[in-house]
Parts: sequence; structure tokens; C-alpha cells
Amino acid sequence: MKQIFADVKTGETLILDVPAPSCKKDGILIETLYSLVSAGTERMLIDFGKKNLIQKAKERPDQVKKVLDKMLTDGVLTTLKAAFNKLDEPLPLGYSAVGKVIEVGKNCIEFQKGDLVAIAGAANHAEINYVPKNLAVKLPNNFENLEEAAFVALGAIAMQGIKQAEIQPGEKVAVIGLGLLGQIVSQILNAYGNIVIGIDIDDSKYEIGKDYIHHFINSNEDDAIEKIMNITDGYGVDKIIITAATSSNQPIDFAGDIARDRAIISMVGVTGMNIPRRSFYQKELTFRLSRSYGPGRYDENYEERGIDYPIGYVRWTENRIMQEFIRLIYEKKINMKKLITHEFDITEAKKAYELITDNPNKERYTGVLIKYSENKKKYSRTINITKEFKKVNGKIGIGLIGAGNFVKSTMLPHLSKINDFELIGLSTGGSSSSGQTIKKYEFKYATTDYTELLKDENIDLIIIATPHNTHAKFVIEALDAGKHVYVEKPLAINEEQLEKVKEAYERNNQHLIVGFNRRFSPFAQWIKKELQTDKFTTIVQYTINAGTISKEHWINNPEVGGGRIIGEVCHFIDLCQYIVGSEIEEAEKVFITSNSEKYINNDNVSINLKFKNGSIANIIYTSMGTKSYPKENIRIFTNGNVAEIHNFVKAEIYKNGKKKTKKKLEQDKGFVNEYKYIRDIIKGKRENNYLTFNEIYQTTLSSF
Repeated sequence: MKQIFADVKTGETLILDVPAPSCKKDGILIETLYSLVSAGTERMLIDFGKKNLIQKAKERPDQVKKVLDKMLTDGVLTTLKAAFNKLDEPLPLGYSAVGKVIEVGKNCIEFQKGDLVAIAGAANHAEINYVPKNLAVKLPNNFENLEEAAFVALGAIAMQGIKQAEIQPGEKVAVIGLGLLGQIVSQILNAYGNIVIGIDIDDSKYEIGKDYIHHFINSNEDDAIEKIMNITDGYGVDKIIITAATSSNQPIDFAGDIARDRAIISMVGVTGMNIPRRSFYQKELTFRLSRSYGPGRYDENYEERGIDYPIGYVRWTENRIMQEFIRLIYEKKINMKKLITHEFDITEAKKAYELITDNPNKERYTGVLIKYSENKKKYSRTINITKEFKKVNGKIGIGLIGAGNFVKSTMLPHLSKINDFELIGLSTGGSSSSGQTIKKYEFKYATTDYTELLKDENIDLIIIATPHNTHAKFVIEALDAGKHVYVEKPLAINEEQLEKVKEAYERNNQHLIVGFNRRFSPFAQWIKKELQTDKFTTIVQYTINAGTISKEHWINNPEVGGGRIIGEVCHFIDLCQYIVGSEIEEAEKVFITSNSEKYINNDNVSINLKFKNGSIANIIYTSMGTKSYPKENIRIFTNGNVAEIHNFVKAEIYKNGKKKTKKKLEQDKGFVNEYKYIRDIIKGKRENNYLTFNEIYQTTLSSF
């Protein structure tokens, strides 16, 4: 299928062929009919892409700070590679559309195949869209002019801004900024019986909305404030909604001047926000920001898992706001059709973005739609980049399941440089995550059906880099399909999964490697060789300054991520096991007890490990540190010697009264050595005795 992306590095609009997405249990698959181009948001993204690196940095100082912090901990080269990799990743465009249901997830009893629906949030400019059920609204029977429903996301944004202002019937409301969003706000206010005062610096905007804007004021005119005071009997407006898009502070200054005493100002657009104290204090004004489509937005449980808020507690969720907008269209209380000025087929999408950015012909535009014509190929969940191919003799064919940030920033750059590997197939759950990746790394095909990889005789090795709760399932299926497996940590998120993986490993004859890459780091290998830590009783002290993540992050969901201890600390347990060269005999965890809302108790732990050869290790994993301090520090004490690894950039050995140092310009956590090891055991060049299944099993079990 075709999908529209923005090249973040250049600002170019891309129309890519990508596989159709798969349908998950809590959502529906949509054949898109129309999608709306957001002239504000999408133009901003395109314009940002066209800026050079210095301009990008000036516009996003928050991201620059993150990069600088990462440089301090991870090294300059590692950080720069990650940053440039991020810029290489195209950004899917679009978030408002209408279409027809073609597949229904098992938890979506509200929908049936053939239903016409308006969709928001996940509604990309794509021929097929997967949408979670709470971001979709079924259209009433006999709904006319389907293209109007494509405005649903902007309609929900407009309505949430209105609700934030607590507008009562009959109140006089000023709308500052009469672009597309301002026009929609004005129509809704008129439908609800309010007196609409439209404010803009362009008189032509009133021509668009004169049927529903009762008074128009050009804010650049000297008597603009006086006119508004006349309209409001000298009191000022009751409520103000700002829908302008400008870096200027003028809209908020003007709002303070025209507001009545104790008025509410709702910010829906993007403007300067230096609040003028004089007018806001003297009138005791209330200023509110409006968050997108309303309650539920950015809540993963609501949006991704379809868990609704009870209507008795939250009357206007984002889905119910979307329903209300569709009702107003259906009952002809508002009219989106009159706002449509341009319509482009998806194959002409570049013209649409040229219109809202460079606009060489200086055309006036308001609503710009993308239309989708019949294309039988758009239903295909697999697309071939190379029509006919056969794996090169002697090479190891790779099938990759998952293409998240780690895969694109770390795994693929390293894998692609090892000549004995050949990238064959890439499988992801959604189409947008595979589009540019398959071209950049020359995969032969991409699919949203992972079983295609398991059936492919050209593939010898399945690599799994998906959410943690799916690892065990994919490992078992890949082993049973006769494939070697490399899976990112963790191998499993509970003992039941682990035992099933063990059974699958024992009944098959394939290699299984887990991404415990730190034991492959040249720093760890150097220290173990120099100090022979596996031949003497050894103490390891391992400190991880992990940083905070939100409680809502997917890794903290026990059913998806398993928590940070299972999901990440297994790395550090494995490295301790490698250094001492012995099986784990005991593992004891002690967590902090704190009432602080800032830190999660289970993210702060001291783990004591006792090994069968008498060695011990202590792992301190904490989220209570600072980003300015390195993430990982390891101290090793053995046989009268000491060694230290500093965040895998530098290592030191203190032996016989002398100090040896090993440094690298960038972090080396062992990824390349690990991938070469996988290559060698599959090709039979060495035994699989460096990371055995028993060690993998012991490490995983100890993390539970």
C-alpha cells in the first residue's frame, strides 16, 4: 500500500510502498477513503525538516540538552550516531481520516466489516490504517458527504478547546485566528448558540466564515479593542479561544485586553505564551491549555487497549467528543464541505504539501484532502523490494521481527556490516515502521505477517526485537520452524514462559542466543583474561544509574514489559555470571520502601548473587540518580587485584602495583562481537559454549 511520510532530515515529502498493517485485538483495520492534511501541524513538521542542523537545534533546545547529557555518559560518537540515525527515520504524516472497516479485532464488538468510520490519532495518510477502537467513531446510516467526516480529529481538538473554556449558551466568544481550526471552532460555537467574534489579521478569513461568524475584527486595526467593547456593551468578551499559529505573543496580549473580568482563555493553537501580568491580574483571568482531543489522549490504557472511562466520571472522553462532532455534521448543524478548497489523490500528495509549504502559485487554501482510489495491491501485507531473489550461497539469511529504535539505531547498523549475514525479510506490526528501513538496509521484502519469515527457506536466523511479552512466543515458534534464534532480552517475563521455551529448545536442534551483549564487550573480555576472574574467588560490584521512566511506560506494565528488573537487569546478572564463570546458587533482591511519587520502588533494588564457586556479586539498580553521572560502573576484586569498567568507554586494571587502561572513542557494549559469535556458531566455526542455554536459563530465572 501507499503511505505518506516526511523526511525529517530534508523536509521532503515521501510516498512509500509499505505493507498493509496487521489488525490487533483492540482495534480495527480501515480502508481509507479520505484523510485531512493539517496545514498547521504538518506544515510545521515539513518546515522543521527543511532546516539545517543548527536551525533544528535552536528550535528544539530540549532535544539538544538530551544529546549533550547522552554525550557525557555514552560518548560523543555513540551519541552522534544515534542522533543521525533518528534523523534518517521518516515520520508518518496525517492524523484525521474517514474510511471503511475491513477487519475487526476480537475485542471490538462495536464494529463490523463494512462500517463507515471516522478515525483520529492513528489515522495516517495511508491506504490502509490500523486504529485502536477508542480512536474510531462509527458514522450514522445515510451519512452524506463522507469527506466531511475526515475532519474528525480537528473537530475534536476544536471541541476540547471549547469545553476547556466552559462556554455557556448565549455567551460572547472571541476566536483569535481564523485558519482551518478557528473556522471549525466558530462553526461549533454558532451551532451551540453563542455569539462568535472572529479575530484575524487577514480580512479574507471572514469571507470564508461570514455565515457563522457574527462579528469580524481585524486585530491590526487601531480601534480593534474599541469595536469589541462596543459589541460586548463595554464588558469585554466572556470567553476567548486562541487558535492562531505564530511565535508572536500578540494573540495572548490581545486576549488579555479584550477579556471581561474573570473570563477564561483557552489555548488551542501555538503562540507565544508570555502572559501579561497587568491585564491577567487586574481581571483575574483564567488561562487554560487544551490537550488535543480531550480526556484519554496519551493514556495508553485508553487509546491502545480500549479501556474506556466511565461516563459518570468523565462525560466527554476523546471518543465521545469525536461522536459529538460527527453528530453536528450529520444533523447539518455544521458544514465542513464549505471549508474544502483542495483535493489530491494520494499519488499527487507532494502537490498538497507544496501547497501548504512553499505555495508557489500563492493559492488560498483552507481544507486540503487526500483521496484514495481503488488499488487492489494495498491489501497486501507483504511487499517485495527485490522481485526475484535467492540467498547467496554461504551466507546466513536473516528474518527480523520488530523494527523499534534499538533495532534501527544499534542492531541493523552493526549487522549490515558483517558480510556473512544477508538481510532477507523484515516483519513489523505496523506499516510505517518498516517503510524506509527495508530500503536503507536492503531487505528483500517487508511484511506485517511474521509467519512469512518462519516459512521462508532463505531464512536461517530469526531475530526477535519485539515487546517483551511476545519474546517467548516468537522464540518457540521460530525454533519449531527449524530456525536458529537470536532474541533481545529478556527471554521470558515469567517462569511459565521460560519453561515452555526450555521445552522448545530441548526438542529442537537449533541455536538460541539472547542479547546479553555485555559479556561480549572487549572491556569485560580483557579483564576476565588478564585477571582470570573465573579461577579465583571474585567479588563484583555493579552500579546502574538507570534514570527515571514514567509509571505508564510500557516496560512497567507487568503484562507487557514485565518491569525493569526482568526487562533490563537480566543484562547485568548475566555479565556478573560471565565474569565469575560460575552458576548462580542464590539470588536475593531488596527493594526500597518509599512513599515518593517521583520514584517507583521496584525500579530501585539491591540484588545479591552467590555463585557455586564461592564468588559473590552485588548489583545496585536505581532510578534516583542524575543523567550527568555515567549509567554503568563495574568494580571487580579478585586475587589481590582490582578492575573497573567505566560505562563501557574505558576500563582500568590495577595489578601488581601497576595500572593498565583500555579506552575507546565510543561505547562498546559488545554488540559486534556478539553478532560475530552468532555467525560463527551457525556456520560451525566454533562451539556454542561462550553463552550456553544453561547460563541464559539461570540468568533469566534469577531476574524473576
